[in-house]
Amino acid sequence: MIRINVVCIGKIKEKYIKEGINEFLKRLSKYIKLEIIELAEEDDNKGIENAINSETERIINAISKKSYSYNILLDLKGKMLDSEEMAQKIEEISMISSEINFIIGGSNGVNDNLRKIVDFRLCFSLMTFPHQLMRLILTEQLYRWVSINNNIKYHK
Repeated sequence: MIRINVVCIGKIKEKYIKEGINEFLKRLSKYIKLEIIELAEEDDNKGIENAINSETERIINAISKKSYSYNILLDLKGKMLDSEEMAQKIEEISMISSEINFIIGGSNGVNDNLRKIVDFRLCFSLMTFPHQLMRLILTEQLYRWVSINNNIKYHK
């Protein structure tokens, strides 16, 4: 069973987002081991660039502890794939790694230090989503990819 970590900045504050994430976590529990790793959000009173650098460093430290993982950064500058293509990519990754980290940066983004060390950069859309909502969208897509790979009717 593949292990997937969602490494993200900040906590979910909205009840409806928490409920949606929890529903997909429950559905996914039959197929994958999923953990959400929440890292502290930086106060940007010291400047946005300092906040970005500090949050990026936290992310790098978190994924460095899992050096055997395949790292996917959700990034507006990444590659766009449809659901079937991403499901196939997950299948391919699972052949070489038993763990995948999906990384969601904070509301100010991440710096290039992280972009340079990840294995893949994935763009969900050219639109910008709140990072809390992106976590719900990612968990739904994880369930969709698992559904595709396991021939579950959800995808249709």
